[in-house]
Amino acid sequence: MRHTASLMAATSLLAACISAPTHADPAEAAVLASIDARYDQTASIATQLWDWAEVGYQETKSSALLQQTLAAEGFEIEAGVADIPTAFVASYGSSGPVIAILAEYDALPGVNQAASPTRERVRGKLAGHACGHNLFGAGSVTAAIAIKEWLDESGQPGTIRLYGTPAEEGGSGKVYMVRAGLFDDVDFAIHWHADDENSAAAQTTLANRSAKFRFTGAAAHAAAAPERGRSARDGVEAFNMMVNMLREHVPQDSRIHYVITSGGTAPNIVPEFAEVFYYARHPSPSGVEDIWTRMEDAARGAALGTGTTVEWEVIHGNNPLLVNEVLATEMDANLRRVGGVDYTAGELAFVEEIRASFANPALSIESASEIQPYEVSLGYGSTDVGDVSIAVPTVGVRTATWAPGTAAHTWQAVAASGTSIGHKGTQVAAKAMTLMAIDLYTDPELRAAARAEFDADRGEDYVYSSLLGDRDPPLDYRR
Repeated sequence: MRHTASLMAATSLLAACISAPTHADPAEAAVLASIDARYDQTASIATQLWDWAEVGYQETKSSALLQQTLAAEGFEIEAGVADIPTAFVASYGSSGPVIAILAEYDALPGVNQAASPTRERVRGKLAGHACGHNLFGAGSVTAAIAIKEWLDESGQPGTIRLYGTPAEEGGSGKVYMVRAGLFDDVDFAIHWHADDENSAAAQTTLANRSAKFRFTGAAAHAAAAPERGRSARDGVEAFNMMVNMLREHVPQDSRIHYVITSGGTAPNIVPEFAEVFYYARHPSPSGVEDIWTRMEDAARGAALGTGTTVEWEVIHGNNPLLVNEVLATEMDANLRRVGGVDYTAGELAFVEEIRASFANPALSIESASEIQPYEVSLGYGSTDVGDVSIAVPTVGVRTATWAPGTAAHTWQAVAASGTSIGHKGTQVAAKAMTLMAIDLYTDPELRAAARAEFDADRGEDYVYSSLLGDRDPPLDYRR
């Protein structure tokens, strides 16, 4: 646990290291100063969420903490929205443009790590914030409170909402919230994400869908009566083999991956049940649908060939992110006004030590204090923010909350997300989102241009369709 004590110390020095440059507008300068003043609160919330590490749709304590924090600041809370116990909407204001800040707080199962620069598992802990959603939740709450304070001080008409969105990791919480109409009266949405660099580049995502394919056969003694058995595991293995051959015949930007979640209990028992959990991704929803149809055919063929039966349950599905360049370039400008992250000596030692575990770090340590060039690109991840972005003009930002070169969904990401390295990047995100919201409240030309781009890109005849169909939220998908 070297360096942990120094990393966790929340002092005024830490806040000063991430302070924004001086701003000509006294109201903006004041609101950014208020974010600095809330550093300890932000770090405390992020640390508590990191300690709990609750997985999708089970974030009971995490959701409650965010709701309590916002309620104490005067927000009206609507809990349990969209038939999801851990989803909520916190609102402040009653007029003017409605701006939504998105907050995530679910952890990833099976990724366990202490806040240490070397591999160090925490006994008994079954999940970890390997995608930094503890920071995401804390930073978004801080931004929402800062924007509320700015609305009060400036007298500007406007409504700020914090959307507590569970189960981003494979649960599509936001999709159910979009489907329930919770964004129908929102004018703009702002989000952010933990990362190993600072960037507001306009990066799209892949559409995706997942399902659990469940094969059922007949149990038998594998040695004494194998002819009586029909192996459900054989069904899974045959299905996997066919899908792996399918990979050669899908578009290049497609992605297919899986884990076998149940494959039997003992070698001398022919497995009666087996399950495999699949993801399919493609830049377009129609591309996902095409791949998915072929996967379903493969599942049926595998069942037929092994004498088993198969059924599947769609777990989640996300549309691709609809980039809005008007908003993205404005966010890029705001991020550059805020600046990146500067490390203390203790944090630098942590970063250097954890980077020794990387094969080939893609970024230099100095990049944490820099802003990456603005560009438009295709990203290969997927997010339920995609469905928000086709419901309302949406913009995001990524900040250096992990050691440069860190990959998401790794123990290294968990480690930094539990330290002041993560907390500092969180403050950068809170400031950039706050400035973005102020721009949207005060600049009608910006709002009009962003909306015009959104309408043109979405098309006049656009009709929303989710990739998960009409199913109810899979509240038990992580159980």
